[in-house]
Amino acid sequence: MPITRRGILYGSLGAAAAGLTTRRVAAAPEPIRFGWLTALTGANSAPGVGFNRGIVYAANKINAAGGVNGRMIDVITRDSSGDPAKAVNAATDLASNQKVHAVFGPVNSGESLATTPIFTRFKVPSLGICVVDSLIDPEKFPNAFRLSPDSSQWDDAVRHYVLDILKLKKVAVLGDNTGYGTTATAGSVANFRKDGAEVVYSEVIDANAQDVSPNLLHARDAGAQAIACWSDSTGLDARIMNARGRIGWDVVMAGHPALGSGDVAHLLEKPEYWDKVFTVGYRSCSYNADGMLPPRMAAFVDEVKGKVELQDTLLWWVTAGVDAVTLVVEAVSKTGSSDSDKIIAYWNGLSTWPGLFGDYAFSPKEHNGYPTSEIVMSAANSSRNGAMTLAPGA
Repeated sequence: MPITRRGILYGSLGAAAAGLTTRRVAAAPEPIRFGWLTALTGANSAPGVGFNRGIVYAANKINAAGGVNGRMIDVITRDSSGDPAKAVNAATDLASNQKVHAVFGPVNSGESLATTPIFTRFKVPSLGICVVDSLIDPEKFPNAFRLSPDSSQWDDAVRHYVLDILKLKKVAVLGDNTGYGTTATAGSVANFRKDGAEVVYSEVIDANAQDVSPNLLHARDAGAQAIACWSDSTGLDARIMNARGRIGWDVVMAGHPALGSGDVAHLLEKPEYWDKVFTVGYRSCSYNADGMLPPRMAAFVDEVKGKVELQDTLLWWVTAGVDAVTLVVEAVSKTGSSDSDKIIAYWNGLSTWPGLFGDYAFSPKEHNGYPTSEIVMSAANSSRNGAMTLAPGA
């Protein structure tokens, strides 16, 4: 059971009462307030659930070991349900009322576009996982750092695989109607066309749409040889795969990492509907030809066996959550302070920080920390413990 501030206080008071002493009970050190803002419910909640598992595991482990210089990690969670308006209210609460020392999230770009200025106004150090390029700007948002690739890095990987490896030139581009999905779809269409591909069909689909067969029929009839899919809604992703299977269309799908989430497996009408689906992946979370993960990641998977569920999520979601907590903890430990200026300055000096998900590098002028060399394409239906094998030719 994790050590909490309340537990320490109650334990101290009990000891004092039992000894019938009038000694003053020492107050517990101020906890490190870690703000966690995400969609834990709703159509786009799958990533948040995965990140949450990593955050909870890391915080509990640190607290069980005595915290950071005696300070416990207090994870203050707010569920936005994927609603930017709720995210704005939650961000204001975390920054103004809860006075968090650092924050992770939101994990949906539409929400982050609305909340990043709020955290900047309150000077809260923030770690982001969203890929929209404009979210990271060291001059405009000096407190905001990114732990994932940006949208262009994901888009480049998918486009390269479809055009250069698979040699397919006619593409349909689909996304959901979130802020992220809309932006990613538009960017993908523009970049495919720039590289000489023919975008024969594109559409932004309601993430809650139950019947997407008309969209798939339009794409097929337009002559698409591949579908680029940009949605983090595992429900919508699965419905697109089901519709593709039902109409008997044996077309390649490639795109967002959520295409490979274990949650998709429970939503497919037939397992074979997951064939020929390729997702953005990462070397840190990929099996090599011998079926082995990199040593650092393999050790983590062994450590959390029976403690953290990995089969129905993505390993990178879980480990990025661990990395977020660890980055905050290390900044406080190394600087001896939870002041925002100290945390931000510490992160700005990380040239190569060895996390689980990746080796991040930050500077005062560059807050995009994830290396392009670590981005790969994976076979979506190859997930084991949330990690995957490389896509053919990748």
